[in-house]
Amino acid sequence: MLTSTKIIDATQLAADIKTWGRALGFQEIGITDTALTGEAALLNAWLANGFHGDMDYMARGAANRAEPAAMVPGTLRVISARLNYEAPNAKQSWDVLGDDAAAFISRYALGRDYHKVLRAKLQALADKISAVAEGSQTRVFTDSAPVMEVALASKAGVGWRGKHTLLLNRDAGSMFFLGEIYVDLPLPVDMPTTEHCGSCTKCIDICPTQAITAPYQLDARRCISYLTIEHKGAIPVEFRAAMGNRIYGCDDCQLVCPWNKYAVKTVEKDFAIRHGLDDISLLELWVWKEEDWLKHMEGSAIRRIGFERWRRNLAVAMGNALRSGTMDAAAQEAMAQALRAARVGASTLVAEHIDWALAT
Repeated sequence: MLTSTKIIDATQLAADIKTWGRALGFQEIGITDTALTGEAALLNAWLANGFHGDMDYMARGAANRAEPAAMVPGTLRVISARLNYEAPNAKQSWDVLGDDAAAFISRYALGRDYHKVLRAKLQALADKISAVAEGSQTRVFTDSAPVMEVALASKAGVGWRGKHTLLLNRDAGSMFFLGEIYVDLPLPVDMPTTEHCGSCTKCIDICPTQAITAPYQLDARRCISYLTIEHKGAIPVEFRAAMGNRIYGCDDCQLVCPWNKYAVKTVEKDFAIRHGLDDISLLELWVWKEEDWLKHMEGSAIRRIGFERWRRNLAVAMGNALRSGTMDAAAQEAMAQALRAARVGASTLVAEHIDWALAT
């Protein structure tokens, strides 16, 4: 709890926090209390349905997710920060998705690992708060603990939850990261914004695997982002064709959202595209050896899945490319030959997906 006897003008401090946040590169800062009425019941129902798949950490941290003060005792307010990530010079996503021989990587992962970028900015903001409110306690979060970031950001007025479960903002769509600072200061809170999805169901309709089973409800076990990133085992056969050329994540529900016509490109240099990953072929990525991959993915969020799962995902996408019939004969043979060559010595997991890819 706050131990300083220094008198703090909470209203002024809240205004200063927003000014400091913008100076650090955040596009928006909102402040909310810790009451998440009804969120615990929704989370428990989601978990009871098994929608979290292999993400056991979702269940382990469930008790603390809806009660910030239970996780960080003394927490009175949560500061929610928004940071845009879409690179200004990235190749159009639909163009990449329409090229069967190309590799699609979710646009948030084209640059430096956002956990590192966001955490550094949040910590700098937290340090500024601590310098003014001496004795106060702060703690920053960037997907590093059980935090209900969309619910908190909604309460803080940063946006509203879309039917795809992501946060939407009228001025920025959904192409942004969220981060939080828990504080023990009685700051004035911001009012939630209104929802503006209306009767639109484009995000639900476009999902390749129909993972959005109802408005505001996602079955992660069907989600391509989950399957290519979080899932550790074999990709279920019934979802492989629907993956297309998506090898790390899936942005379809965001790309089709009308609000993303307002998405603002990032000016954050750390989110600049690395190694041409916005426009690169499946075959070019396949020939990378593990040492090449580790070097190219240094400092990238992609590195967390490991080389084996990376190859697993590529093999599925290459199988889909071979089945598409859109490549010329020479390109098709080159891809098939690369898969056959890699089959020797491949791990059991990767070998299964290579065999599936070649069974055209």
